[in-house]
Amino acid sequence: MPVCQLTAEQAATWVQDGQSLMLGGFIGSVVPESIVRAIGERFSQTGVPQDLTLIFAAGQGDGKGRAANHLAQHGLVKRVIGGHWGLVPELQKMALDNEIEAYNLPQGVISHLLRDTAAGKPGTLTTTGLDTFVDPRLEGGKINAITKDDLVRIHELDGQEYLFYSRLPVDVAILRGTTADEDGNITMEDECLIVENLAAAQAARNQGGRVIVQVRRIVPSGTLDPHSIKIPGIFVDAIVLCQDETEHMQTFATRFSPEFVGRRSSAIAHIAKSYAKEKTAAVLDAKTLIARRAVMELESGAILNLGIGVPEYIATVAGQAGILDSLTLTIEPGAIGGLPASGLNFGASFLPEAIITQDQMFDFYDGGGIDQAFLGLAQCSRQGDINVSRFGNKLPGCGGFINISQHTKSLFFCGTFTANGLEVAVTDGQVDIRSEGRLKKFVTKVEQITFSASRAIATQQPVRYITERAVFRLDEKGLILEEIAPGINLERDILAQMAFHPIIDPDLKLMPACVFSPDFSLNSD
Repeated sequence: MPVCQLTAEQAATWVQDGQSLMLGGFIGSVVPESIVRAIGERFSQTGVPQDLTLIFAAGQGDGKGRAANHLAQHGLVKRVIGGHWGLVPELQKMALDNEIEAYNLPQGVISHLLRDTAAGKPGTLTTTGLDTFVDPRLEGGKINAITKDDLVRIHELDGQEYLFYSRLPVDVAILRGTTADEDGNITMEDECLIVENLAAAQAARNQGGRVIVQVRRIVPSGTLDPHSIKIPGIFVDAIVLCQDETEHMQTFATRFSPEFVGRRSSAIAHIAKSYAKEKTAAVLDAKTLIARRAVMELESGAILNLGIGVPEYIATVAGQAGILDSLTLTIEPGAIGGLPASGLNFGASFLPEAIITQDQMFDFYDGGGIDQAFLGLAQCSRQGDINVSRFGNKLPGCGGFINISQHTKSLFFCGTFTANGLEVAVTDGQVDIRSEGRLKKFVTKVEQITFSASRAIATQQPVRYITERAVFRLDEKGLILEEIAPGINLERDILAQMAFHPIIDPDLKLMPACVFSPDFSLNSD
């Protein structure tokens, strides 16, 4: 049966006051930009719709007015439930200023909530988030004082504690695909991710809501391969044809790359070889030293997740070391294999082996499927707790950090020892702190618990903290300093730059010399 075809402006009129709006996408990938823009423009011109609830698993935007940023208008939004807030600065400000109700929940939990909501379940039961800021005994995922409703509760089953996250109301799902047929069946052959499109569409439809999908092309009914359809037409109420390339970019940094959908004959081994031919960075900066030390922890055949920031560079150094093709890199929104992209391309992967849905990827993650995870180190406490989600008036949000950090078999936090002004050089294998960072990252107590050290100890999860000048391991007594870089003075460069004194391993070692050599090789030590 032919599906309704709308312009973006017509689609915007389908959103009514007080409705709950699910926005599909991941950063700048799979974002239905034309429809979201039209909703924002309609409100600025007419004052409707008002008091919307916005739901997104990962924040969509780039801090420059695109994606969810179109909707950051007073009166348009009443409540936001999001996994990542880093790229929606105006919504951040509204939340921090107590102008809207706001929640930060784990990205994987939101993707699972959509699926469980679609299945008619009351919510999602999981251990993800226990002892972190989403635990109701701490903050319950609430961002500000005007946010009162409890979306997270403690539940005990067979003597074990879980968190129960309440189902998500979805009145309208705004999604994106590549091709639609006249019956509304949607394929995603040019999209670098699938994200949680199917779960979101089913959640809306099964609650009596509507589903609108932005596409690049429309083809006759019956011409699409059934195996390629990601959102069946029975779940789709309307399609919006978008032929403006600026509003249907593959990511917010790339209009279209065939490598992001695996359309080149190259293999990851070829990428690894090309990296191996590159010369090691002439300047051994802090990022390079951290990545090198982290690479020494990589296990052949391991399935990995690399976080944003310094951990992203681990893939580059692994390529330079010639071991990239022995590893499988994964990204939480669904890409398996290949080489993860960075910046506004993050979420995409060059030459992926497979792309699955985000809720499926978090099934794998939450079940303990990742062998090793290398995540960012923004703020660390005496106990070993980590904060990457909130710093004063900055609200990056947790994203998939909580799912990944709590469920990986082996965990590594990677980041500089201090921040804001840190300059590091290496001379003759010795580390020289040319300019110390003004911000101490090892603090007595973190501002918000994104990773709970006590839970890691209870589950016997091995955890290490890797910096350019020192390596720590987590112990039930606290952080233990087990390695120090050559040239680093223990008192001046480590203890004086921490708000607490760690336990010093009686067998304190120097970090491996190869980390600080012009020619990095895993076989040199």
